[in-house]
Amino acid sequence: VQLQASGGGLVQAGGSLRLSCAASGLTFGSYAMGWFRQAPGKEREFVAGISWGGGNTYYADSVKGRFTISRDNAKNTVYLQMNSLKPEDTAVYYCAADPAPLYGLGLGRMEYDYWGQGTLVTVSS
Repeated sequence: VQLQASGGGLVQAGGSLRLSCAASGLTFGSYAMGWFRQAPGKEREFVAGISWGGGNTYYADSVKGRFTISRDNAKNTVYLQMNSLKPEDTAVYYCAADPAPLYGLGLGRMEYDYWGQGTLVTVSS
């Protein structure tokens, strides 16, 4: 299984970025997908998750209303649209995949089976 995250970069506060994560080596439509982030000196934290078919999503309180997770099962890709970015959103963002039928709060668990390499998002004030 390979997960390739992309789309990170430098953006001013209030701006937007769209992250993508292309998956291979798995039956993508049978995996829950998640986005996580790790800021310098901090532990990795959950950001957003989406169920197999995309009909169920779950967000960390810190990003709710600003970030949107979506997936295109035909393209084996999951996205994270990030709007109204804040300096505290600065982190390396990772995508992750898990074959369990996760929904709701379950999407927010840390124990996903597969992880990508991360993409850096820097938000300047």
